[in-house]
Amino acid sequence: MKSVYIINGFLESGKTEFISYTLGQPYFQIKGKTLLVLCEEGEIEYDDFLLRSSRTELELIEDEEDFTPSRLIELEKKHKPERIIIEYNGMWNYKNMKLPWHWTVEQQVTTIDASTFPMYYNNMKTFLAEMVRKSELIIFNRCDGIEDLNSYKRNIKAINQKADIVFENSDGEVDEIMEDDLPYSLDDELLELDNQAYGIWYLDSLDHLERYIGKKVRFTAMVLKPKSFPKGYFVPGRMAMTCCADDMAFLGFACAYKGAEDLEEKQWVRVTALVKKEYFADYREEGPILEALSVEHTEAPEEEIISFL
Repeated sequence: MKSVYIINGFLESGKTEFISYTLGQPYFQIKGKTLLVLCEEGEIEYDDFLLRSSRTELELIEDEEDFTPSRLIELEKKHKPERIIIEYNGMWNYKNMKLPWHWTVEQQVTTIDASTFPMYYNNMKTFLAEMVRKSELIIFNRCDGIEDLNSYKRNIKAINQKADIVFENSDGEVDEIMEDDLPYSLDDELLELDNQAYGIWYLDSLDHLERYIGKKVRFTAMVLKPKSFPKGYFVPGRMAMTCCADDMAFLGFACAYKGAEDLEEKQWVRVTALVKKEYFADYREEGPILEALSVEHTEAPEEEIISFL
């Protein structure tokens, strides 16, 4: 099997800088050649000395129709690399990417120019979502002067809840300050969550569960009853539009409730619950668990789907 690292992002988003930095690190100076497949040429070019010293062979594929398994295998046979880096073209639909069967993606990273993110997010959501959805790491660079980085993070987390997100400005990594941007006060004994607040609470709980442990929350939710769940548990949650009308996700945490067996799939309930952190088999690790204090039948909300757009 051949190890592959995919770096994607729109033109001038910092892909070349990130790959150049990686090639120059001691931990990347391992035995054998690196094949770097470049799918677009930006303003910044790769330094010839860096390529030679890191034993990196660069190959350019300019047209999307030429990015095929057969062409990639030709390049592999030509250079016999130990590892492969693909700097993917952000204007190519990631859904169409096909790699040779024996190539294994070890890591995928998306770089984003924070100064142009709103433009791409508002006008090219589909392309952006396809890049972000399977990336383990999202790097926002050029964050100087941007105040609302928290909304950027929520937009990305809505698409890929597990991704690590890093913000960088000219001085290095930026510390996020999410708490000041929350639509509720963490000092309140009970957090009343409307449509917008529910989505923000859900995403923030994934990153900052410590803020909510021991707190009470109340929200309107749809009932989901996964077959894999043990008796006495269900998932109250909401359907969310994460990118476009065709891109939906159910956002909810496991909830312990003695009357779970009497609930019906997709019925609407008003839940008041205590937030805990516990091991849950379906999570395969510790995570957010709700302990229901009350579950009441209710009418469907006027807007059943919440949106991050």
